Amino acid sequence: MCIDLDTSSRQLSRLDYNYLMGDMVGFAPRALRAETARLRRRRDVWIAATAMLAAMLALPFAQSSWHGPEVAAVLAVAATSMLAGQRWAIAVIVIAELLLIPTVWPRAFLANGDLVTRVAALGSLVAVVPGILRMRRAAAALVLVTGRPRTRGTCRAFHAALVVIGLVATFLPIL
Repeated sequence: MCIDLDTSSRQLSRLDYNYLMGDMVGFAPRALRAETARLRRRRDVWIAATAMLAAMLALPFAQSSWHGPEVAAVLAVAATSMLAGQRWAIAVIVIAELLLIPTVWPRAFLANGDLVTRVAALGSLVAVVPGILRMRRAAAALVLVTGRPRTRGTCRAFHAALVVIGLVATFLPIL
């Protein structure tokens, strides 16, 4: 890199100034992207770890009409794939957690089971919360997985569909 100083004014030439400032301006977004990616990976690990915990707590439940152990197994596989770096797995994790809730919450609050069953069900419900809170991100990943163009409208439609699935799945055991 050659930097020429204008000897009369002791300033950088126009081209050298633009070259140096271009590097400085480009530095901030690059550092910001790196920091955002690091935080996203940390959140991904947290979501995957809590999903794995929810799956492990829900696996021992007996079969019900919602097939809780099968959904818990899918949740465990999706959490493993997310821990391996597959970012699309957030969509599978959220869908599996939405379908796991109807199996778990009646055992936590309505069943006359023993204390161990209730504690496992409550622990599974608490572990499901971080994944459910990332439902918007899961909707965006689901849009990409289905091959549709990722626009604001399609992401909102998929998010609304996930919310409806969650509400129906949650209140269906009451009926």
